[in-house]
Amino acid sequence: MKKSITPSEIRQTNRQRIYQYIYQKQTVSQQDIAYDLHLSRPTITTNLNALKEEGLIHEAGQLESEVVGRKPSAYAIQPQYRVSIGVELLSHLIKIIAIDLYGQKIHRSVFEVDFHPTDAYFQDVCSRILQFKDTCQFRDEQILGVGFAMQGLISPDGQRVIYGKILGCTGLHVSSVKKYLPYPCRFIHDANSAAIAELWAAPNLKDAFYLSLSRHLAAALILDRKIITGRHGHSATIEHIQMDPDGERCYCGRRGCLETLCSLRTLQCDLEDLDTFFEKVRSADRRAQEIWITYLKNLARAINMLHLVYDKTFILGGYLAPYLQQTDIDYLYQEIAEQTPFPEAHDFLEISRMPKHNITIGAALPYVQQFLEQV
Repeated sequence: MKKSITPSEIRQTNRQRIYQYIYQKQTVSQQDIAYDLHLSRPTITTNLNALKEEGLIHEAGQLESEVVGRKPSAYAIQPQYRVSIGVELLSHLIKIIAIDLYGQKIHRSVFEVDFHPTDAYFQDVCSRILQFKDTCQFRDEQILGVGFAMQGLISPDGQRVIYGKILGCTGLHVSSVKKYLPYPCRFIHDANSAAIAELWAAPNLKDAFYLSLSRHLAAALILDRKIITGRHGHSATIEHIQMDPDGERCYCGRRGCLETLCSLRTLQCDLEDLDTFFEKVRSADRRAQEIWITYLKNLARAINMLHLVYDKTFILGGYLAPYLQQTDIDYLYQEIAEQTPFPEAHDFLEISRMPKHNITIGAALPYVQQFLEQV
């Protein structure tokens, strides 16, 4: 027998529909809600009053109307009714960001602190997060949670680092930070964080392979708008595909991994920083161009190999994304065409739509998504 829907469930559904509608449209009138959601005026008025009383929405002036008479009141959500915090822990930096319910940056701070897998270090990190919270004047109940982006593989429940060679933190448990913070906390792989931010910025993106081209190489597999981590948590760890057994040693201990060919360390070995490097590349500096062409050839080789396995959109993200130009994409297509046995359309490479603060924002977004699903 089909279970009947209770009046309480109907009220909750109407509340969610109205809030989601206002969230998506950003500014609406009662008439808009009634027309698009097919709800009665009394139902809409009751829910709007309740949402206003809870602080979830507010009246945002009046909307223009073609009808003569009083202009209809506009309603919008309170973007900072709840906020989320994203933290990226790096070898020598701590990056902290706060975002609102639209995923927009509220405030950001960066601290120069060396990573150490010690209690003193995590106590210091959490102290800085609490100071950051106070600077932003957030209330404790306003904070949905804190996501920690890590350079390492994370358990599916976000509680433990299962492989953390870069930071030397394999086995680290989220309780190391949770005991110092009065908020939900979880770990997340930095490449997955970036991919989550990419999905947020591109609502029509369904399937893709996200390449994080940063100081270290990483990737994320996106299938049906979900990040696929695999049975053992190491799907898309392309950085450890061995390309040359006699090549440069990787941090994993083996030689010739893609990490040694496609991470940004290969560009910065003889140069100061990316700004300096690309100034030289674009001004036809011979040495810089040689390094860049070698990098693009290696990247094209990697993309071609992966594209043969996963014939979807490839998103080029990470620290490199803001420096990429169409000429670089064209060169990648040219190199791939010489390597693949199939005719390839020039339609599967894209530059990240969210290259700025994507890892910290992506670490914070799951708490926002969870809130929006349950409000």
